[in-house]
Amino acid sequence: MTSSGTPGLDLDVDPALAAAVLEIESHIAEGGWDQPSRLYALVDTAALVRREPALASAMGLDDASAEGSLTPVEQEQLPADRFEAALASLAWGPEVSGCAAVVERLVLPPDADDAIPDDPAAAAAYASEHPERQEVRMVVGVTRAGASYCALRLRSHDDDQSVVGGADLVPELITLLGATLEPIDDVEDE
Repeated sequence: MTSSGTPGLDLDVDPALAAAVLEIESHIAEGGWDQPSRLYALVDTAALVRREPALASAMGLDDASAEGSLTPVEQEQLPADRFEAALASLAWGPEVSGCAAVVERLVLPPDADDAIPDDPAAAAAYASEHPERQEVRMVVGVTRAGASYCALRLRSHDDDQSVVGGADLVPELITLLGATLEPIDDVEDE
């Protein structure tokens, strides 16, 4: 696990992906807490500069900044109450190199798992009232090449130096996002 200031220390991390995730995390952090979940396409910056020069110029991108980097492009908001379920129905086109999601959640200590009610409304109430709950913002990115990177910020430690980063911190969200990048099987005519 590495901190946000040193993503390069983890040799398993894709530096372009880590930079994009940390850029998203920093941007979202400027807006404070209690924000809706967000989804981003991650596009190869060099390809974006070639395909959309006016957009790239408006974003302050040029050939020099483009090489080997990913540009996050925010998408329309998915339904807040079923963000993860909506991810399961998404598929990205080939021009998208990766994707990232931002979600805020309440996290409980492991010893609280057995006491969580089965009813979703009761479970939400239990979590929001638990004395040891932690509010966490997770920014998770994946690429078609199979790389992943996560940045986590706790509300109780809301400063840039306390952001924790690593390749596999939120495995379930990594899996959900990775599935959106899988090729869609074409139906072959026989």
